[in-house]
Amino acid sequence: MTTAAARRTHTGLILAVACIAQFMVVLDVSVVNVALPTITKSLHYSATGQQWIVNAYVLTFAGFLLLGGRAADVFGQKKVFILGLVIFTGASLVGGFAQNDVWLTTARAVQGFGGAILSPATLTIIITTFSGAKLARAIGMWSAVAGAGGATGALLGGILVTELSWRWVLFINVPIGVVLGLMALSYLPEHRRAVDARTMDVLGAVLVTAGLSTAVYGIVSTTTYPWTSARTLVTLGIAAVLLAAFGLTEARLAKFPLLPLRFFRSRTASGANAVMLLVGGAFFSMWYFLTLFMQNVLGYSALRTGFAFLPPSIAIIIGAQISSRLMSRMGIWPIVTVGTALATLGFSLLTRLAPGSAYVTAIMLPNCLVAFALGLLFTPLAAAATSTVQPTEAGLASGILSTSRQVGGSLGLAILATVATTRAITVYGKSLPSYSSPQFHSPPVMHAISSGYDSAFRWSAGVTLLALVAGLALRGVFPVRQASPQLVAAD
Repeated sequence: MTTAAARRTHTGLILAVACIAQFMVVLDVSVVNVALPTITKSLHYSATGQQWIVNAYVLTFAGFLLLGGRAADVFGQKKVFILGLVIFTGASLVGGFAQNDVWLTTARAVQGFGGAILSPATLTIIITTFSGAKLARAIGMWSAVAGAGGATGALLGGILVTELSWRWVLFINVPIGVVLGLMALSYLPEHRRAVDARTMDVLGAVLVTAGLSTAVYGIVSTTTYPWTSARTLVTLGIAAVLLAAFGLTEARLAKFPLLPLRFFRSRTASGANAVMLLVGGAFFSMWYFLTLFMQNVLGYSALRTGFAFLPPSIAIIIGAQISSRLMSRMGIWPIVTVGTALATLGFSLLTRLAPGSAYVTAIMLPNCLVAFALGLLFTPLAAAATSTVQPTEAGLASGILSTSRQVGGSLGLAILATVATTRAITVYGKSLPSYSSPQFHSPPVMHAISSGYDSAFRWSAGVTLLALVAGLALRGVFPVRQASPQLVAAD
């Protein structure tokens, strides 16, 4: 089937495949977040170790996104999409049977690798299928569906944990993956490059993943080992060496680098990725902290927590729809400015958490404000980051943007969780008791934990304020992509 015929007859189905895949990837994060306290107790994760339920996924996801995005450009988006889907679905099945923390953490890492192959292909599919105003609407739908994944995941996670088991938050990906695979085989056209396939920069992917993982491990460990301790300094030093080796590989050694530095010569691309990096660091941690606060401090069940996340998740969808409609008329910068300003306000309001906090005023309204801002931001940032590249490099550009978000999320979670834990220990006066200890739910511990979350949200407000400043690079940008003849169809 030719590209033109595919656009005429199957564009709706192609968009559905891309959106459902992105929905599943986002669903996996939100559905697991709600189950965190239950998983922690079931598999005996430590208070700091529970971060790796999230970070094992996020780190491999971030580290291999660039490779996944480039693979979609070089080998064809349909082949790469299906490969990522198979890995992601298989790892979900294996993770659901986990018997200990190492088993689950490993499965989550493999899930992240599959997601890194799958996710950039979804945006590549949209970019190579639509153009002009239809592209803006398609990206808006893609962003809205991602928001719906957050809403559904939070609610579905609560239902699954309550009625079945935490294991079903992973098993749920299996039927979705099977149906999606059948749809992809039937309706996705294959796009390949009009030139020979290039060598993949596997070394670069391994170096950046190892460097980021080591950095996060070093940061997380500071709750036990001080920043000035030999262990922390050596760990962070190794991370710096690995990341420096990645930079050298990309700049000098790789013939076809995973992260071409020329991408950042564009003010638009650099600005979009800088804002996304900072936004990812703040937003990703919000769901993590609020999940733990509602269940561990306020005593919410997993089901009630899922329903509590429903209003802000709907706010994301509304924000995404609004920004996709305003973008072509207003440009990128005004929307990014409003989004980052609203996020800063929302995070500032979240610094008032306490053991007796009321849900509507202390949690829901500020959370909805931040979530609405997130919806506003994702569509224009995605459009800005991909609008200046040729469609033959659309996968790489979308991979870079997704990497910025995920790297920001993983480093942000590590740093902000360390800030929260350090503040809680300071307020409590000694190390916090374990979750299974009777003392954990005592008023002094609950007060200390709440103070820690307040500090984390105060830092988040500062990060989104920096994102507002970084957004100045997007002034005057009105991205409109036209169809390109450089893609050829392949059956």
